Amino acid sequence: MAEERIASLTRETKETRISASLNVDGTGSADIDTGIPFFDHMLVLFAGHGLFDLSIKAQGDVEVDYHHTVEDVGIALGELFKDALGDKGGIVRYGFFILPMDECLCRASIDLGNRPYLAYKVASPSNYVRDFNIIIIKEFCRAFSNTLGANLHIHLEYGEEPHHIVESVFKCLARAIDAASRIDDRLEGRVPSTKGTL
Repeated sequence: MAEERIASLTRETKETRISASLNVDGTGSADIDTGIPFFDHMLVLFAGHGLFDLSIKAQGDVEVDYHHTVEDVGIALGELFKDALGDKGGIVRYGFFILPMDECLCRASIDLGNRPYLAYKVASPSNYVRDFNIIIIKEFCRAFSNTLGANLHIHLEYGEEPHHIVESVFKCLARAIDAASRIDDRLEGRVPSTKGTL
């Protein structure tokens, strides 16, 4: 029987307190409460489209700004995936997805090869969904890729409505990570690198 790929953590700073858990091989269930309704919605979509079981409880200084909470949740999510995937033995390693969301088209590519880098090209005619500035999603993605050690490229080909734009990013990212983290039985548990390690 395959080893369960699960992780949990508690992370506390002067700005945020986060407790979270992840099952990479889940069913898409989500229990999310960050104190930021729009961000909660995006994380629920992320879990559902990646088929990850994800629980995140976060308390942050949202009275100051949403930035600290969003960025620190990105760090926590990166830590969860890093812990759950272990030495990454047997995984596909690379994942790619193109996702249409109404008028938007987004593509995401990821390499779980322990070489962190973010290329993020997402432009929107408007930066706000109510009081949420969608520019900080880039900081979420940067924190996630740096902590996980992932080379992540996200490119919005086109889009107009800011809610749809961010939704396409989260759904596309989830599908790409799901593809990259899948087990390839042909590897027989080996690390997917000609170097023998990641």
